[in-house]
Amino acid sequence: MKVLFIGGTGNISTPSSRLAVAKGMDLYLLNRGKAKVEIDGAHSIIGDINKPEELTELKKHDWDVVVNWIAFTPNDIERDIDLFKGKTKQYIFISSASCYQTPLSYPVITESTPLHNNLWDYSQGKIQCEDRLQKAYREEGFPITIVRPSLTYDTVLPIAIGGFNKYNTAKRILDGKEIIIHGDGTSLWTVTHSDDFAKGFVGLLGLQTAIGHAFHITSDEVLTWNMIYKILADALGKEAKVVHIASDFICKIEPSFTGTLLADKAESVLFDNTKIKTFVPGFKATIPFSEGIKRTVKWLKDNPEHQNIDEETEAKIENVLKVYKGL
Repeated sequence: MKVLFIGGTGNISTPSSRLAVAKGMDLYLLNRGKAKVEIDGAHSIIGDINKPEELTELKKHDWDVVVNWIAFTPNDIERDIDLFKGKTKQYIFISSASCYQTPLSYPVITESTPLHNNLWDYSQGKIQCEDRLQKAYREEGFPITIVRPSLTYDTVLPIAIGGFNKYNTAKRILDGKEIIIHGDGTSLWTVTHSDDFAKGFVGLLGLQTAIGHAFHITSDEVLTWNMIYKILADALGKEAKVVHIASDFICKIEPSFTGTLLADKAESVLFDNTKIKTFVPGFKATIPFSEGIKRTVKWLKDNPEHQNIDEETEAKIENVLKVYKGL
């Protein structure tokens, strides 16, 4: 099976690339050639998907599957429909679970949960992409499959403030400084290791019964945010000094946190993975957060250049703490 990944060397996509190769797929990666990640057994096509003059090699190929890991706007989708209509048997769009209804009217999320999030431009863009793809499928037969990851990690820290590709909160824990947990920390969330995500995702590649369908792929492990931060602190070998602050208050003081909090992580979410398990019977998430985060922490220790301390984020954290304490 001949598969194209647009991207394929990121936090979520790298394990999927490696698993696809291990499964015997003929994998091609289209990227700008700047990533240091090596995917043994994959073919490389150097080019920028946004620059038509760099896609001469790409246009020579037909595909069984095309996956775009880095599409965010309807313009990206229009470009891909033009590029791949009649050139692929399946087009997989990586959307986001943040597209689901916010705030939720029912806490258990299935793929039929409405898509509605007016609080985050990122989510709105993904919803618009999905709308355009559904129209292309209904009216033109463009063979889509939509995948909605939630908070998925491998080389990033899956926390709400001062994490993901930033090392701020980890460094604060290591330095004995206070960290912020939104709300009282008892709302529920799910984090998923990218290796587990890959098991479900690679099972969708070339699966013709998945055409026209949307899937989310997450762990079944449910944790409170207090537990998520405690497990992270344990992996770092320190005890976290926690200050609980209401999400509304945080976002009032620093509105830039609205997307990751009020639009995504501020309320309890439970994912029903029945659909992906039905279409990919072998899928099961087996990496608990307590194990997965140790891998991530070790990787960050071994790759200190990725311990990104963002000064702007640090200033925002300090400002929220200062205002909250009335200093």
